[in-house]
Amino acid sequence: MSWLFARQLRPFVALAALASLVLNVALLVPAIYMVQVFDRVFASRSAETLAMLSAFALLALALGYFMDTVRARALALAGNALERRLAPTALVALLGQAATSATGRVDNDSLRDVAQLRRFLGGSGVQALFDAPWLPVYLLVIAFMHPVLGAIATLGACLLAALAVLTERLTRRDTEAALQRSRATNRHAEALARNAEVIIGMGMTPSAVASWQSRQDALLEAQARLSARSARLAAAARVLRQGLQLSMLGIGAWLVIGAGASPGIMVAATILLGRALQPLEHLVSGWKAQLDARGAWQRLRSRTRPSASRSEVSLPAPVGRLDVEGVVFGLTSGRPALIKSVRFSLEAGESLGLVGPSASGKTTLARLILGIWKPQAGTVRLDGADIAQWSRDALGPHVGYLPQEVALFSGSIAENIARLGAVDSARVVEAAQLAHAHDMILRLADGYDTQVGEAGAALSGGQRQRIALARALYGNPRLVVLDEPNANLDAEGEAALKAALKELKARGVTLVVIGHRPGLMSQLDKLAVLKAGALEAFGSSAAILAPLRAVAA
Repeated sequence: MSWLFARQLRPFVALAALASLVLNVALLVPAIYMVQVFDRVFASRSAETLAMLSAFALLALALGYFMDTVRARALALAGNALERRLAPTALVALLGQAATSATGRVDNDSLRDVAQLRRFLGGSGVQALFDAPWLPVYLLVIAFMHPVLGAIATLGACLLAALAVLTERLTRRDTEAALQRSRATNRHAEALARNAEVIIGMGMTPSAVASWQSRQDALLEAQARLSARSARLAAAARVLRQGLQLSMLGIGAWLVIGAGASPGIMVAATILLGRALQPLEHLVSGWKAQLDARGAWQRLRSRTRPSASRSEVSLPAPVGRLDVEGVVFGLTSGRPALIKSVRFSLEAGESLGLVGPSASGKTTLARLILGIWKPQAGTVRLDGADIAQWSRDALGPHVGYLPQEVALFSGSIAENIARLGAVDSARVVEAAQLAHAHDMILRLADGYDTQVGEAGAALSGGQRQRIALARALYGNPRLVVLDEPNANLDAEGEAALKAALKELKARGVTLVVIGHRPGLMSQLDKLAVLKAGALEAFGSSAAILAPLRAVAA
């Protein structure tokens, strides 16, 4: 990824480097102009010479302005290219991490890192990096004017460079600590916002604010420590540069008085020294931004490493035969397994109900069947192929999934049913009719164009669940997994769900349904009873339900 990305940025970096070359050559002209004015114009008292020199200097400054603008634009375009290249990859990695995380914690640190890199490329700190290599050229020009002035300039550049190295070493640890505290505080605030109803409903606001405030105070303390140290080092860099310029003026004046040096050389050397040391001063004052950018790049490289390669051979569309072969899954190696050697098979078109007490592993098994999570042992096969070998993009159209916690995307109902892709009206309506949600959608104010709001907040829980069922059935998938699809349904919704399951069975779709209500489970061909992650019973729904009903009676 780094090699490919470097190739994409190369034209912008080359243009910025070329602009820096012309810019720094143009910025040599004011110093040369100063020497010529002192040595020629004052001696000849020629207004024509002054006019010609002034015109040439103004042209050089105009060229420098143009090159400075070109460089800034090239670096801004490089930042945009960086974001276009890295942001999708970071988002894919974020989604994969969120889907496979057992805690379900989602943070967008990767996207923040991409934005930080883009801001750095568009800022003044990276321009200092392009100007810093020209320091030896300026020093050579000063030495050519007078060796003593060249030696002073070289000594000053070495001192400022040493201060830059010292800044990096003194601020690296504080920068990382402040960044970690900042992200932890932001994640805590986001968690509080997600649970706002619970906090407000149970009067937890003072405690929630206090818990956030303690983290915020620690963050402010870390940032104050970093700012104080950075400010001291930046002030030292400014004072050092101004002291060097004063030294250059003083020693230059002494050379003019005692050694007959040209006054123009004294002034020009001082101007050149200020220009030469300016990038180093910017590097010292902006070292925090450079550390942040370097840390962001390293984190992005570690988070967006390419996953294990899948087979490049495209598998045929599945018919729906499902084999779960001794699957074992646990969150960590030191804790008991959540799924313990579960084994069963479904022929294409068969339906299975997963039942069991809470925390028995039903949702975990559903995620393993879909290939969202990978088992530590055993294999889940779809049409004989390990589901992990399928490309998720290729498998997605053939799979439907209704999770236990239904969340819709901001947009219209049609966009949600179409799985955020291009809205094909015929297929959207077909999926809604298959889910028996078409009439319910038409009764809404704007029908399929109704905006669902953030996470579907504009709809009731039952409406969200029925629309999510239509989304799961979009495109006629061959394997459909429904996790408690009737949790929020009323009597009308329950009847629509039963009718949808009946039609799916008639179409030969392989079904896996998690539920508790015997009326829904009795419609399925087979039942699997999970208890503490182990398969306690497996067989036809009639054979499994009979003893359960007897126990209930």
